[in-house]
Amino acid sequence: MRDLGAWDYVIVGAGTAGCVLANRLSEDPNVKVLLLEAGKKDNYIWIHIPVGYLHCIGNPRVDWGFKTAADPGLNGRELIYPRGKVLGGCSSINGMIYMRGQAWDYDHWRQLGLTGWGWEDILPYFRKSEDHYAWDNELHGQGGDLRVEEQRISWELLDAFRDACEQMGIPKTKDFNSGDNFGSAYFQVTQKSGLRWNGAKAFLRPVRDRPNLKVVTEAHVSRIDFENGQANGLDLEVAGEASKLTVEGELILAAGAIGSPQLLELSGIGNPDILKKAGVEPRFEMRSVGENLQDHLQLRPVFKVRNVLTMNEMANSWIGKAKIGLEYLFKRSGPMAMAPSQLGVFAKTDPSFETANVEYHVQPLSLSKFGEPLHSFPAMTASVCNLRPESRGHVHITSADKSDHPEILPNYLSAEADRRVAADAIRLTRRIMAAPAMQPYQPEEHLPGPDLTSEEELVKAAGDIGTTIFHPVSTCRMGVDEASVVDGRLKLRGFDNIRVVDASVMPTITSGNTNAPTVMIAEKGSDMIREDRLN
Repeated sequence: MRDLGAWDYVIVGAGTAGCVLANRLSEDPNVKVLLLEAGKKDNYIWIHIPVGYLHCIGNPRVDWGFKTAADPGLNGRELIYPRGKVLGGCSSINGMIYMRGQAWDYDHWRQLGLTGWGWEDILPYFRKSEDHYAWDNELHGQGGDLRVEEQRISWELLDAFRDACEQMGIPKTKDFNSGDNFGSAYFQVTQKSGLRWNGAKAFLRPVRDRPNLKVVTEAHVSRIDFENGQANGLDLEVAGEASKLTVEGELILAAGAIGSPQLLELSGIGNPDILKKAGVEPRFEMRSVGENLQDHLQLRPVFKVRNVLTMNEMANSWIGKAKIGLEYLFKRSGPMAMAPSQLGVFAKTDPSFETANVEYHVQPLSLSKFGEPLHSFPAMTASVCNLRPESRGHVHITSADKSDHPEILPNYLSAEADRRVAADAIRLTRRIMAAPAMQPYQPEEHLPGPDLTSEEELVKAAGDIGTTIFHPVSTCRMGVDEASVVDGRLKLRGFDNIRVVDASVMPTITSGNTNAPTVMIAEKGSDMIREDRLN
């Protein structure tokens, strides 16, 4: 058996959070830091070309290949559930959108009793990691590790959609990340000169030569070993070879909203009933592990258009494909530099909402479902998601084998409030498409279909056209109550030397894309870990 030795900090998962943690914790030359990643190095070319997400999602080289269970809210459908299995984790395959959420999100966390997690508390951590292409002020930072740039694209159709939103009372904005994201703008992205800027590039590569930091890829952890009620080691395989290591300081789980609860349950930490059913001996009862799963369900209304260029025509023509390739080759711009979604809109489906409650990801293209070819006709997609869903799901192991995927059941649209927002979001989309600015393009609803008008029909349609936007969080919920999995300092309840530092600790999902908040959590978590070591 291979022995990886003893370490002050062992980090499980080299995704976004893990890369930040490895960078910040290894700044202290007096500690030894080990970063473990089940996937391989991020040297696959399609990771770095922005449009390459099409070649990464569902690809076992870089994606765990999870699927959800059949979800009643989606009329019994299963969904693919991509999660990065590679250095950089999901930041190597995600949509690259830099979005912090709303000040309300974090002030709500503080109101739940989580002192130090309000907007004013966490804003410095967002600024610390940011290298913004244009702004250096009280809201944004320059010189940090995470590059944030404008997209290198422009679409007449998307500009018209912005104009239509303005005609509907949704203003144009320059900055989604000021604490109030109400309005429309092209998304800013984690790219540098037309290339993806993932967590590994941003935080790991600059410090790989530190003598006190070791990164081990193809390291799949089986379980946590305990002694006297504390973590003292890990059982794992490295490139298929049985291995072990010793934790002399802290064990930090950064395996994400799927991987972190899975490892806890494999180690006997969780609901005893679920563990026994999976063939795992319960060691520490913690019934909330794997519960409270939250995700943004995106509804994908599609509208046929005329008199304007869309990606559908370009991608279905050899001449169009050649132009796309040449533009990226010589300018690092155009469709190959695009994030999966280009235009963002934050809006209210009802004026009673204090802040925007839905987010649009608008695209000058359409397809029946991810992985299928673009439609043969000119069209656009006005994808819209409920930012603060009340539905809750779970992630739980079904066997004691680390290689078996856990059961993932988001329970989309199980809450009445979510069903109401879904129906209202489709209605709002129709009103935007009927605004004067869109009329030169003669929009014609293709999905879900203009004949569906009643609440019941629209909710069923939401279940038919809804899909994940890849934002699972909250399965190791942070809180001050005894039912929470980690406390406000991200320590696993009942353990002095285990923390969870990733998107799974969010008490509630943020009002926007979740990668930037995960960076913030890891920045703040790193400071907490270092502070506690000194004390």
